[in-house]
Amino acid sequence: MQLIIEREKLIKPLQQISNLLNGRPIQPILGNILIEVNNKLLSLTVTDLEIDMVTHILLLKSDKQGSTTVPARKFLAICRNLPKESIINIFSKDNHIFINSGNSRFSLLTLPSTNFPNIDNWHIEIEFNLIQGSLKQLIAFTQFSMAYQDIRYYLNGIMFETSSEGIRAVATDGHRLATCFIKTHNKLPNYSVIVPRKGITELMRLLNGENTNLKIQIGSNNIRVYTNEIIFTSRLINASFPDYHQVLQKHLDKSLEVDCILLKQALSRAAILSNEQFMGIRLNISKNQLIIKANNPDNEESEEKLKVIYNSDKLEICLNVIYILDILNILKNGVVRLSFKDSMSSVRIQNIANENICYVIMPMRM
Repeated sequence: MQLIIEREKLIKPLQQISNLLNGRPIQPILGNILIEVNNKLLSLTVTDLEIDMVTHILLLKSDKQGSTTVPARKFLAICRNLPKESIINIFSKDNHIFINSGNSRFSLLTLPSTNFPNIDNWHIEIEFNLIQGSLKQLIAFTQFSMAYQDIRYYLNGIMFETSSEGIRAVATDGHRLATCFIKTHNKLPNYSVIVPRKGITELMRLLNGENTNLKIQIGSNNIRVYTNEIIFTSRLINASFPDYHQVLQKHLDKSLEVDCILLKQALSRAAILSNEQFMGIRLNISKNQLIIKANNPDNEESEEKLKVIYNSDKLEICLNVIYILDILNILKNGVVRLSFKDSMSSVRIQNIANENICYVIMPMRM
């Protein structure tokens, strides 16, 4: 295998895929990048057995075909530290790869490409195109509600559900739930998968929100996303996601409307004196008024009053203030609606301008 390439064409895609390889790999080959040259195409592949990333780079000329694997961190460090606009000559011989550029010479020990895990052996059940910005929106509006290292492993990710109407993303940690729905031009079959937290995190890094089409392929155990630069594949969580419909379809007959920014500012101030362990606050709601109260074991207290739109019975609800602030930070501005039934019911939070984005928080006992 041999190729000649400009440093700038190699460094960005190399950095993008190398981000996946953190920590100590469970197998030596998983710390390596698979390098393949086929005609005028250079392919770089990394995997941790849960996520795979592939990038293709067009070469100026057809170099010597072949493949090998090279230590990812060392290879990236060498290329990154070469002078800008360098021309890099790379070739493999026996069990080494040689990297030459200007007056610099490097040789790295390689492992056979035949030992690299096969990442293409899976069956595609559904394939469709989606605007990159839409996928980023689905993730951005829901990912903060994923569980973290929960023993109910099916909560440690986002569930994506396709239907004839569009695509819905849902995440929950058992205390709060986030869902975002977008309509699609093409009717899709009914299908649902759970993408694990790490897959969501890595995929989000690749999405820049451009108005470009992504090709998405889904199978029973994998999801693959083709961006302009990277082919991303993640294993799926093989489990059933909780029935979120039961939460969203509950009849909540009381609602309060308030400016998102004013509510966020008031909650942020009140939270300063809340219990640092439980982060609970009380919402005392009466006709067109919301009083936010917080206290802590040191008998310190805070109180905020806000004018709101509310015309139902008085009630008091206790909620985790961090959960509310997480939602308001995502919604950013506009008028938000809080819907509930009584002091012990869940609270639904939506921006009245876009009801395709919905959040539910369970109450606290204080």
